[in-house]
Amino acid sequence: MFNFKRFTRKKISKNENQIEFKYNKEGFYIHKGPTGENDLTPLVSVITPVYNAESNLHKTIDSVRQQTIGFENVEYILVDDGSTDASRSILLDYANHFSNIKVVFLKENTGTPAAPRNLGIQLSQANYMTFLDADDWLAEDGLRVLYEILEETGDDYAVGRTIEVKNNSKKIVGEHESCKERRNVSPFSIPHIFQHLGPRSRMMKSAIIKDNQLTFPEMKFAEDKQFFIDVLIHCETISTTCNVIYYLNRLSDNNQSLTKQTNIMEKTDSNIKVIQYVKSKNLEVEKEKVILNRLYEFDSIRRLFNTNHFHKTVLKDLYLQKFKEILKTTEDLRYEFSDNFFEPINKAAYELIKKGQANKIAELYQWNKNEKIKDFVIKDQLPYMITPVLEGEHRLIRMPMLAVYKKGYFSNHDYNLEFQAYGDHIDNFTDVLIRDREEVTREYSLPVQVDKNGYGKFAVSVDLLNQFPTSNYIVFLRYNDYRKINIRKLNENQLHYDNRNFSFYTTAHSNIGFKIH
Repeated sequence: MFNFKRFTRKKISKNENQIEFKYNKEGFYIHKGPTGENDLTPLVSVITPVYNAESNLHKTIDSVRQQTIGFENVEYILVDDGSTDASRSILLDYANHFSNIKVVFLKENTGTPAAPRNLGIQLSQANYMTFLDADDWLAEDGLRVLYEILEETGDDYAVGRTIEVKNNSKKIVGEHESCKERRNVSPFSIPHIFQHLGPRSRMMKSAIIKDNQLTFPEMKFAEDKQFFIDVLIHCETISTTCNVIYYLNRLSDNNQSLTKQTNIMEKTDSNIKVIQYVKSKNLEVEKEKVILNRLYEFDSIRRLFNTNHFHKTVLKDLYLQKFKEILKTTEDLRYEFSDNFFEPINKAAYELIKKGQANKIAELYQWNKNEKIKDFVIKDQLPYMITPVLEGEHRLIRMPMLAVYKKGYFSNHDYNLEFQAYGDHIDNFTDVLIRDREEVTREYSLPVQVDKNGYGKFAVSVDLLNQFPTSNYIVFLRYNDYRKINIRKLNENQLHYDNRNFSFYTTAHSNIGFKIH
């Protein structure tokens, strides 16, 4: 076992980074630290690409050292891509204290995390593999949870919850990956599985990668997207878990991300390469649809047009010209790609382009962002959003689901709420989800009843509410496992109970929420 108390961080200056390495003919040097201390075969290999990460590197490495799986069971490979700050000296300091920390130094900067990750894959020895970026950190149980799931199920791949951390907020990334405990399911049984394909929160059998010779393409952007598309294509069954695995650093002082340093045109060019790569695999139509939908709807339409840089630029024609390049990739598809879009607003934007009204796109997305309380109309029991920035029949955008508050009242120490739901998934409601706005991992699930006509109700006991910490909460109706809608509400209910106040109120977006104080 490792004696963590003996390791004291060394104060590193940038001047100490001038270290001479004896690089091999492949252009890298592997630093050998202490030997003979850990003879265990590692259970998991963790791979981290490093470039000028001195401000976050200690936290990242320490999060691996503190894993409950036991650090002695981890092979930690960190590959430095020619850092010019103190990162190299920090890595040497750790490697000189821990025999299972393997640090590798590249002779020349490659400009992409792909080459360091690929080298880490090549050098790894454990049966399972995961990735951790040098500015992020792991939940202390993260490796143990994923490892135990893979051992118990024999699945090829497991993924858990990621928390994105900003200066003033946190949010869950990719809720489809962590909304429920799934075991032995096909990846294609989860419609959104190809959304959010960064390296975070996932562990896989090393054999899936090595036997199929999968590598990260050497691109500044979207390299992880293409890689994990390949991984999932080769997985027969996967698991998902609600456990928090990974913290994604989006703090304002984290400026080292290549994503932040890559402009939108470069990103779009990379996405076009991934589209062409996926098409070249000649997959079954339904599988190709699921994969390409993410690339067309979210990476192309939304990322190009639903952004401040598009709304503010006077060079909108450049964006439209780039989108025409994307459209060329759809000409030989075996289906209409926009039929698979998840978000109606993106379908509406695409229709504007088709009808030669691209000048309306910025106006549409800005209205959608700025208009907090939107108007809806019900036609044949189906909901439509009224968009005043569009004209004629295009003013109505078909929405998949809508829930409208009917009444709420306190009775017998319960708060009861009744609502009317409209849309395509009336029969697929799973529960009511109550989530803390500040601490997003604090959430509560309640049963919900919805009849065939969409009339629904749920109850929550005041005694249960009284156990909630003081905070603001948001209330969702959840359907199809992970899709969520708010309940639109226009009035307020309050209760004073056991020296605490419970207020059910209308949010700025005209949805139901509640506050405990």
